[in-house]
Amino acid sequence: MATTTTGLKVTGLTTGYRGHRVFQGLDLPALRAGSLIGVLGPNAVGKSTLLKALAGLHPAQGEIRLGGIELSALRGVQRMRHVGYLPQALPQATSLVAYEAVASACRVARPELQRDAIETLIEAVFDRLSLRSLALTRLEAMSGGQRQMVGLAQVLVREPDLLLLDEPTSALDLRWQLALIEAVRDTVTCRGATCLMALHDINLALRHCDRVLLLGPGGLLAEGEPHMAITPDALRSAYGIRARIEHCSLGRPLVLTDGVAE
Repeated sequence: MATTTTGLKVTGLTTGYRGHRVFQGLDLPALRAGSLIGVLGPNAVGKSTLLKALAGLHPAQGEIRLGGIELSALRGVQRMRHVGYLPQALPQATSLVAYEAVASACRVARPELQRDAIETLIEAVFDRLSLRSLALTRLEAMSGGQRQMVGLAQVLVREPDLLLLDEPTSALDLRWQLALIEAVRDTVTCRGATCLMALHDINLALRHCDRVLLLGPGGLLAEGEPHMAITPDALRSAYGIRARIEHCSLGRPLVLTDGVAE
């Protein structure tokens, strides 16, 4: 089980890259354990920067607290034990087979585990992601979508308390997008983990996320349950578009766009 129970709290986060400050004193609402949070917003607004700062890959000031743990005080393997980060870039197309790539990721973050325990974790993750048939396939022989799923397996096998997934559905077709989100949902629900997932597809977030963080040029524009935070006004402010919130035949909300806002 996850070791944290109260989720993630970010206070006064200041971060950026190459001398460019992206966030200044950013406060996020308390994000409870066991929740899937969509991070939305247009290109270059800071979605990736936020996730990298939380992962410890960008210098940052402020408090980043995961349950009773102050993540800002942890470095290297200590932080990796609690935080799993999946970048936009696909895993490198190497001669390693999928099983070896996932086992290596687990050994680095969980050096205390014995071989049998690692094998058990890998088999469970491969079954959850429907990757068992690719276990002995070299990454260089895989499609981009398959490598993306292997990258997610490298994160899940470590059983982190915080998952930071940067556009994990970008290389996937519709079936695998749903399979990925269902696997992440199962993980956060069963283990009490917290997941921040950067997404471009607003309707995926509206349908599957517990909460959303909508970023814009001015920082955090809206947050809350998707059907409350994703509004025509918020979408206009964030993306500069005219949009409507309609409902499908099952009564579920969806975003329809009408054009660029004037």
